[in-house]
Amino acid sequence: MVFSSIQFLFIFMPVFFTAYYAAPVKFRNIILLFASAAFYIAGAFHYPLHIAVFVLSIITDYLTALFIEKNQKQKKLILTAGILINILNLSFFKYFPFIIFEAQKLFPELNIQLNIVLPIGISFYTFQGISYIADVYKGKIKAERSLLKFSIYISMFEQLIAGPIIKYSDISENLGQRNPKPQEILKGAGTFIFGLGLKVLLANPLGKLWADLKTIGYDSISTPLAWMGLIAFSIQIYLDFFGYSVMAIGLGEMLGFKIPKNFDFPYLSRSMTEFWRRWHITLGSWFREYIYIPLGGNRKGKCRTVLNLLAVWLLTGIWHGAGYNFILWGLLLFTLITLEKYITGNFLNRHPAVGHLYMLFAISLTWAVFAIEDTAQLFEFFSRLFPFFGQSVFSSFRYDYMKYLNMYYPFIIFGFLFCTRLPYKILKKIRNKGIIAIILLLIFSTVVYCILKGFDDPFLYFRF
Repeated sequence: MVFSSIQFLFIFMPVFFTAYYAAPVKFRNIILLFASAAFYIAGAFHYPLHIAVFVLSIITDYLTALFIEKNQKQKKLILTAGILINILNLSFFKYFPFIIFEAQKLFPELNIQLNIVLPIGISFYTFQGISYIADVYKGKIKAERSLLKFSIYISMFEQLIAGPIIKYSDISENLGQRNPKPQEILKGAGTFIFGLGLKVLLANPLGKLWADLKTIGYDSISTPLAWMGLIAFSIQIYLDFFGYSVMAIGLGEMLGFKIPKNFDFPYLSRSMTEFWRRWHITLGSWFREYIYIPLGGNRKGKCRTVLNLLAVWLLTGIWHGAGYNFILWGLLLFTLITLEKYITGNFLNRHPAVGHLYMLFAISLTWAVFAIEDTAQLFEFFSRLFPFFGQSVFSSFRYDYMKYLNMYYPFIIFGFLFCTRLPYKILKKIRNKGIIAIILLLIFSTVVYCILKGFDDPFLYFRF
C-alpha cells in the first residue's frame, strides 16, 4: 500500500484518522501502532519473513539500548553487537544476492538459486535503529523504557517506507500524548495533498518518458532525446522523493508529530557539496553524524579527511543499492566533492552563474550513473549524450525528440518550475482560505482521476 493509492486515500486514511481522533488521547499510541503494523503487513503480506525481521529488529534495538544503559562497562561491546546485527540484517537482504550472482559468474559450478526479496523500508528503519542505540551510547538520550513508544518511533507509517530518517530526539517529546489542533490537522492535510500532487501529476508522467527511453533502447535514441530523457529523470526523482517527504510531513502534522524536512531546493545549488546539504537532508545528516565525524571528520589532516570522505560517499552509494553503478556513483560524488573542497569550491561560490551551469550538467550526469544499473547500457547511454568517436547525433528516426517533446513538454516545464522557489512564493501570497481550498480540491480530484486511470507508479525510493 502506498500513499498514492485508492486503498490508502479512501480506506486506510478515513478509517484510521476517524479512530485516532475519536479515541481518548491516552489510547492514540496504541491505535497508531496497530495502524502502522497494518500498513506494513499490507505491503509485506506475501513475505511473512519480512514482517518477522521487522519485529525482531525493533525488539533487538529496544533491548540493546537498555543493555547499554545498564551495563556501562560493556556498553561499547553491546553497541558494536547491536550495530553488527543491524548491518548483517541489511546486508543479507540487500547485498548477499548481488554477491552470489557475481560469484556465480566466476564460478558457474556454484549454481545457487536465490529468491531473496528486499524487505520494504529496511534501509530506513535500520538506520533509525542504529542512530538510536548510538545516541544512547553517547548519552545524548535516555533509553526508552516503553516498548510501545519505541515501536511507534521505528514503525510510524507516515515515514516508515522511505523516510525521512528521524532521530529519536526529533520526536521523543511527541511520543507521549498528542492532541493536534484543528488548524494543524487542516494544514497537515493540505501539505499531504500538495505532496500527492507533486508525485502523481508531475513525477509520474516524467517517469514515463524515462521508461520510454529504456523501452526503445539507448542505442536507438538521438542525442537530443537522450538529454531530454535525462532531464526528465532528474526532475522526476526529485519531485517523486520530495513529494513523498512532503506527504510524510503532512501526515505527521495530522498526527501531532513534527517530521524534519528532507529537501531545501537542491537544484538551486552552486556546487555538489551544497547540493548534498540540500538533498535528502536526513540521510546526509546521518552519514555526517554517525560515520564522518566518528572517523575523525576533517580534524586529522588533509589525507585523513579525504579518506573519511571516500568512506562516506562509498557507503552512500552502497546504501542506495547493490550494483557496480552505485559504487561508481558514490566514487563520482566523492571525486566532485573532494575537488570542490580543495580546488574549485571557492571559485564556484564566487561565480554563481558558473556554479549553476556546472550543476545543471553535474547533477544530470550523476543521475544517469545512478539510474542505469547495467554498465554496458550506461556506456551506451553516455555515447548518445556525447556523440563523439563516430556516434551519430541522430537515431534511425531522425526527429524522435520532437515526438516526445510534444508529448511531455508541459510536464518538463512545470516540473522544472517546481524545482525552483517561484511557485511556492506565488502560493504563499494567497491569503484567501477559500481559494487555497479550491486549489487543493482541484489537485486532489485530478490525482484521484489519474490514479483511477492507472497513471500511477511506485515511489522510486521504495527500492532502496
